[in-house]
Amino acid sequence: MIRIWRVYDPPLPRDGSIYLVDRFWPRGIKREAMHLAAWAREAAPSPELCRWFGHVPEKWEEFQRRYTDELDQKSAAWQPLLEAARHGSLILFYGARDREHNNAVALKSYLERRLKEP
Repeated sequence: MIRIWRVYDPPLPRDGSIYLVDRFWPRGIKREAMHLAAWAREAAPSPELCRWFGHVPEKWEEFQRRYTDELDQKSAAWQPLLEAARHGSLILFYGARDREHNNAVALKSYLERRLKEP
């Protein structure tokens, strides 16, 4: 099972491998408080893609397409996440305010498609 969780929300049950999937560390959050398995920084969208997207909902579909293209080119960045999901619960931490249009939502969808592959 793959879940997403905003780092600024109340703490969640620690029943899975937790990975921060943002390129930058979230402001005001101490590293010790996160209890991360790892910071999957390279699985985040490129800075150029993030700037282009700017969390504009009208760009969401195109953002997902471009982000998928980026992920297809860097399997080493998301393979540990996929392995964690295969062996138990995976929690993707993110910092964006928009809960519906962010890289963690897109990455979750990408990983779930990969899990269904033979």
